[in-house]
Amino acid sequence: MQSDIHPKYYPECKVFFGGEQVMTVGATVPEMHVEVWSGSHPFFTGKQSFVDSAGRVEKFQRKFAGEYFKGKNKK
Repeated sequence: MQSDIHPKYYPECKVFFGGEQVMTVGATVPEMHVEVWSGSHPFFTGKQSFVDSAGRVEKFQRKFAGEYFKGKNKK
């Protein structure tokens, strides 16, 4: 069996959501920053939360602006 092939394991990995520590888990990194976790997800909480989709729409419009579709064949 080979030695020293596994990553370092952190049994006290801190999970942060919105700048606040929400739980501790075992992982291969010392800390994690997440955007969604079960304590904030509408499926588990039963409440709706605001999601910034305007930034996504603007990013899509910037990406496909101009003459992106001009060279495509339209049938």
